[in-house]
Amino acid sequence: MKKITLTILMAIAGLYTMAQAKATTTQFYKGTLVREDGNEIVFNFELRKKNGKPVIYIINGMERFRVDGVRMTADSVFIKMPLFESYFKAAVSNNNWTGVWIKETSKGTQQMPFVARLAATRFPLTEGTARVSITGRWEADFASDSGAAINAVAEFQQKGNTLTGSFLTSTGDYRYLSGIVTGNKLKLSTFDGGHAFLFTADVSGKNKITNGKFYSGKTFVDDWTAKKKSTAIVPPNASAMYLKPGETSLNFRFPDLDSNLVSINDDRFKNKVVVIQLMGSWCPNCMDETAFLSEYYTANKNRGVEVLGLAYEYTSNFERAKQGLLKFKNRFNVQYPLLFTGVSITDELRTEKTLPQVTPIKVFPSSIIIDKKGVVRKLDNGFYGPGTGIHYKQYKKEFHDTINRLLSE
Repeated sequence: MKKITLTILMAIAGLYTMAQAKATTTQFYKGTLVREDGNEIVFNFELRKKNGKPVIYIINGMERFRVDGVRMTADSVFIKMPLFESYFKAAVSNNNWTGVWIKETSKGTQQMPFVARLAATRFPLTEGTARVSITGRWEADFASDSGAAINAVAEFQQKGNTLTGSFLTSTGDYRYLSGIVTGNKLKLSTFDGGHAFLFTADVSGKNKITNGKFYSGKTFVDDWTAKKKSTAIVPPNASAMYLKPGETSLNFRFPDLDSNLVSINDDRFKNKVVVIQLMGSWCPNCMDETAFLSEYYTANKNRGVEVLGLAYEYTSNFERAKQGLLKFKNRFNVQYPLLFTGVSITDELRTEKTLPQVTPIKVFPSSIIIDKKGVVRKLDNGFYGPGTGIHYKQYKKEFHDTINRLLSE
């Protein structure tokens, strides 16, 4: 009798599993954002429908960026990005999407034409298979509007024609880049709702990259070149932030997302090691840092560590800023206070109005670490996220070592 019952249960479980599989469908798309100059920033995403409910995963290298805010009808789709003030709306016909990507910025609303077609590849092999591998570390130069070189370090991993990697600068990284080498042509791109990047270049042998173009968003374009150099280092940060002469501590008070005023001098932070995160909900690298800090705080808050996020938004309007910050809070389960400074990121006096004890804040994200006596012990400018591999591991190790040392004092 027990054998018969077990057999029946197993059969029911099998039928349930088959029904679940049938209820889930997966399609792979290639999305394209069309710039004003005609160049196209492409990315891949996976559309899953489980019991009729759609979810999208944007694919950049090893990253799978989940997007739940998807509404679909027979002839249209609306996608609200989970972070940033960014969304898509498009008409749908036979699995072809045609519409626009809309992003709010500090200077107003930006729109780019958007299309999506069923495809699993990112770039076609128009020049055939790769002639050379560019795996390794490269010293890269970007030409700014002023004509001065902006040095960076590029790290590439190539398997066959497939290329992934990132650029590291003194202020942070370009997150996950994904693409190909075809013939002697390099193509890389990324999209996460905030960044929309395309890199192209000629691979002039094993040790030289020339004729590079960097396209960002609707209109920005820059030239870049690179030479292979295993010992390439990220240049010193000319935008570094320091304490002003004679200053040792901070003094601020800003509202949290419930409009309660929070001060660094509150009892909650006394005799604690405090990490001050300078961030904005418009900043993709801040997304990576928030994910790291949220996980760290959850695991270590009982050890005498506190974290405070100070937000510099596109707007000085509390209600608009709150919506973007709530996305960060909910996405990463942030349990530490996020405070709204009330100062726009475009305000040239943002530092003087919020943290007058330090030199101008030029890099987001940045962090300030305070010891148990309220003394500033370390200022970090920029952040190397998970897209940088070993550099992310090094950043985390240095962070842990610093906090542990201060806790032991």
